[in-house]
Amino acid sequence: MQHEDPGSLAEAFWLVARRLRHQSREALAPWGIAPSHLRALGVLLRHGPLRAGELAEHLHIAPRSATEVIDALAERGLVERRPDPADRRATQVAATEQGAELGRAVRAARAAEADRVFAALDETERAELARLLRKLAPG
Repeated sequence: MQHEDPGSLAEAFWLVARRLRHQSREALAPWGIAPSHLRALGVLLRHGPLRAGELAEHLHIAPRSATEVIDALAERGLVERRPDPADRRATQVAATEQGAELGRAVRAARAAEADRVFAALDETERAELARLLRKLAPG
């Protein structure tokens, strides 16, 4: 495997990404929630109630794995299963108020961590970096 030149753009990007991931994990520690569980909760908070299969599609995981994530979140009272109003035989998963509170708290903690990472940049530099990252982001 080739190693990137330590001064390369790609290496600088990955160093910052690793720092953000590390700080994000530390920010999650007080809540004791796995990153994969938080991602699932975030999808539900953004999209509203979903069937398990729909959640699996959003997360790009197998439906069986989504069921395991849902079970773990439900056990903690962060999501609940409820009948699908469009098909009473089907079930949807929705974030509870406790789940929404946890989502808000984690989002605030992550934003504070990101602010610390990007504190070395002035407002103009932050705006330019945000513009460039949006340009590279998928979708």
